Amino acid sequence: MLDLKVVSGRASSFLGEKVAGKLGIKLSPVSIKNFSDGEIWVKYEDNIRGEDVFIIQATNAPAENLLELLILIDAAKRASARRITAVIPYFGYARQDRKDQPRVSITAKLVANLITRAGADRVMSIDLHSAQIQGYFDIPFDHLYASPVILKRFLEIDLSNTSVCSPDVGGVKTARSYAKKLNTELVLAHKIRTDNKIEIMKVIGDVEGKNIIIVDDIVDTASSFVECAKTLKEAGANRIIGACVHPVLSGNAIEKIENSGVVDKLIVTDTLPLKRESNVLEEVTISELLAEAIVRTHNNSSISCLFEITR
Repeated sequence: MLDLKVVSGRASSFLGEKVAGKLGIKLSPVSIKNFSDGEIWVKYEDNIRGEDVFIIQATNAPAENLLELLILIDAAKRASARRITAVIPYFGYARQDRKDQPRVSITAKLVANLITRAGADRVMSIDLHSAQIQGYFDIPFDHLYASPVILKRFLEIDLSNTSVCSPDVGGVKTARSYAKKLNTELVLAHKIRTDNKIEIMKVIGDVEGKNIIIVDDIVDTASSFVECAKTLKEAGANRIIGACVHPVLSGNAIEKIENSGVVDKLIVTDTLPLKRESNVLEEVTISELLAEAIVRTHNNSSISCLFEITR
């Protein structure tokens, strides 16, 4: 049996169980509760003195998920854990990575500082919205990619007459890497401003009669995703399948995709739990990828060979 401890916060309990199963161990028991005033209380039920501890917790909204991670790290530190690795499937606040306006916070940097000061020795996360966030940390950071998991699913699908599409200029590198791995062409959808300052979406590339895979790291409100899918349909695309790593799917996003009439399927990973089931959503798990990364980290082995992909 592996000589390590894996614990999970409440935001990622569903994923923690899967990862532990892949490792052939049980989650280390930890009690987490809220007092009547809402304060979070944490207690490790097992002795973790001198142990290699991996804490799995996404930091999506509400902010209590981030606070819970910090408290779990602090409790492990005070319990004399030998090494603490924060495994953050979805790194919240990653979209606030720079000052794009005057007098705003670089919240991603603040979060990095909080995690480090809480006592984490190492951080592991999947498909950061901005890769430069790794540089906000003064401790080792393993940036993993879910693309091998998603690509494996696509390789089970008939990809004849298929192209990969990026829904914006910022995602071109990721879309290009998918297109290269799937041996398909790359097209781009992007917004432009007309003379009367109205934003419209245009498609660069031939999509007439083709099946299109829209690749993005996050689908939040799904407005841009659905707009991209409709633009591709209007340009003559056949089937449209989406792929995203982090299914934030805020508000009525799922209904928006279901009612669009243009999206055949959206393949997502389980970095975040789905709010509900839907015929248009298909989930693939990153639990095996995380489990292997945890084992390699525990054994001080390289993990780069597991996640190589052209970015």
